[in-house]
Parts: sequence; structure tokens; C-alpha cells
Amino acid sequence: MPSGFKLNQIEISPQKSMKTLVENRRAFTLQNCELNVFETLQESALVPLTFSDFVVTSMLRGKKVMHLFDQPGFDYMPGETVLVPAHVTMKIDFPEATESNPTQCIALALDQAKIQQIVDRLNEQYPREGQDQFWQLQHNQYHFLNNLDLAQSINKLIHICSGNSLGKDILADLTLQELVVHIIQTQNLYSVQDSSYQQHDNPLAYVIHYIRTNIGEKIQVEDLSEKACMSRASFYRAFKREFNISPVEFILKEKIKKAKSLLSDSRATISDVCYQLGFSDLNYFGRQFKKSEGISPSQYRHVSAAQEDKP
Repeated sequence: MPSGFKLNQIEISPQKSMKTLVENRRAFTLQNCELNVFETLQESALVPLTFSDFVVTSMLRGKKVMHLFDQPGFDYMPGETVLVPAHVTMKIDFPEATESNPTQCIALALDQAKIQQIVDRLNEQYPREGQDQFWQLQHNQYHFLNNLDLAQSINKLIHICSGNSLGKDILADLTLQELVVHIIQTQNLYSVQDSSYQQHDNPLAYVIHYIRTNIGEKIQVEDLSEKACMSRASFYRAFKREFNISPVEFILKEKIKKAKSLLSDSRATISDVCYQLGFSDLNYFGRQFKKSEGISPSQYRHVSAAQEDKP
């Protein structure tokens, strides 16, 4: 199944230097952010953790089960990021942590005033398309897979915070801008992946609806730009700025999403699914499906069927 881009691992602390085997903490404090590296070497459950700042957490190794916002616990693995607002307590299980299989996670605590400064600048200099549309962090989109840009920004901040550069506060502030942009873009993309996504007076929302309604057709970017009442170049830039992927990449994502649904819920052959979704080459469909999901269409159908047969 798909996984996110994993962060560069950090060397585990020598055990003799640890103050505790459960969420041992190393901290690197800068002017507008603080990097915390947490390591756990023994099985534990419902370990509470609270920050006074907004926190971007990301797994480096091992497995956690996160309990957050009074929601059911969810597995938290390398390649994933979880956002936690200030003063919200997360409770964490470590079901597999041992000395030979440590769990390691980073938490980037960001100054709220700095975040607001970045968001204000985005809204002033790079306004979003549509009325009443603003750059903002969304608290309801808090758990997602890392894309390449997000992983690179977090890796860069880890390197800056833990390094010895004399100008690291300046470098960190510049990278924080990248990180906030990539988080918002990722949240925007997760929002539109909800089939109920609708926003009035937003030309991109109209285009998203059109793509989904016509997912079995061969959709051209030129047609989408006309429906958004933009030039092709302006539409492409606006779409990429909003979601950090191109219109063509989004269309392919939606086709693969629909293919998964058809493979799970219908008896259509893989060839039928391929051509029903507007692909003209079965091999190309198979390659793109495996690139997205990590397994072939036939393997996906087998896994889905096995899961349905479980009591």
C-alpha cells in the first residue's frame, strides 16, 4: 500500500546518555522554532505529551499508535506527519519499541507569531483564487503522508536546527516559510480528495468537480482552463500553487482512486477498469497503479478480497 517519503534518520542517542527509555528528549532551540528528537526503547502505553506551541511531528523509525482529539488511535509510521495544535495533549502507545527496535520521532515546535507572519504574507502577496479564499492552516487535516517537498523541507529544518551554522536562525526562518506553504498545499490536496468537497465562487473547486464527474474521459488541461475562465498558463500556475501538483497529476490520482474502488467493489476485469477510466494502454495503467499504490491492480484486488473475507 502507498507510503510517504521517509525522512533522513538521525543516529540514536547512546543509551548511557538517556535520562529515560520512554520518550527521551533532545532539544535544539532557535529563535522561532525548536527541534525535539524523541526516542523510546521500551514498550509503553498512553504516554502523554503536550507542547505550548504548534507542533509538526514526523516519524523517523519504529511505530507509534497516536491518540489525538478524542478520536480512535491510529498507527503512526515513518513517512507520515501529524500536526498538533498548542496545548493539545497527545497520548502515545509504543507497542513494538525495544532496545534493538527503537522508536524515533521529531517534533518541530513553531512560534505562532512566526506562522501568522508567514500566512499573512502569503495572503498579501499570493492571494488564492476565488472569493473568501485564504491561506490558512487547517486543524481538521492533521495526519498525512509526506510528499517529496514536505519531506525535503522537514529534513532541511532538522539539518539547520541540529547544525552549527552561525546564521542558522536566518536559514531556519526561510525554510519555515517553505514548510508552512507545503503543509497548506498538502492540506488543500487532502481536502479536495474528499468527494464532498465543494467551495462556492472557487474556479478550481468547479474544475475538481468536473474532473470527478468525467473521470472516465480523456480530460485535457486546455478544457479545464477554459472552464476555470483562465489562460492555460494561469490555470496551471494556480492549480500547482494551490495543491503542489499539476492538473495532469491530479487527474491521474483521481483515476487511480476510482480504479481502486472499481477493483474492490465490482467484478469488472482489470482491462475493463483500465478502459473504463480512459486509459488506452493496459501496461501503462498497470505501471501507474503500481507507482501510486506499491502493488499491481491484480495484487490490490487480491488484498481487498482477503480483507473483506476476514471475520
